[in-house]
Amino acid sequence: MYAIIATGGKQYRVAEGDLLRVEKLEAEVGSDIDFDQVLLVGEGDDVRVGAPLVEGGKVTAIVESHGRGDKVRIIKFRRRKHHRKQMGHRQYYTAVRITGIAG
Repeated sequence: MYAIIATGGKQYRVAEGDLLRVEKLEAEVGSDIDFDQVLLVGEGDDVRVGAPLVEGGKVTAIVESHGRGDKVRIIKFRRRKHHRKQMGHRQYYTAVRITGIAG
């Protein structure tokens, strides 16, 4: 069984037991989280598509850890103008393990 959920402005395809990195959530490590924005639930040939959400659809997960992603380097450069700007960014994330799909 799999589902497509929306969280943090992105959509993820999840199955039970998956480890997923989502945008930072305000939750303690080890706590349970419910994702109610379920867009699709499928099992084999049986697929339920929401309009826009699946009624009664819910995905449960456990918060594994919090952290920061790899550094992304941003460089702005203008040739022959003595201009070069360099920045970096590390995005915060929350790692969750999917424990159940209902819907």
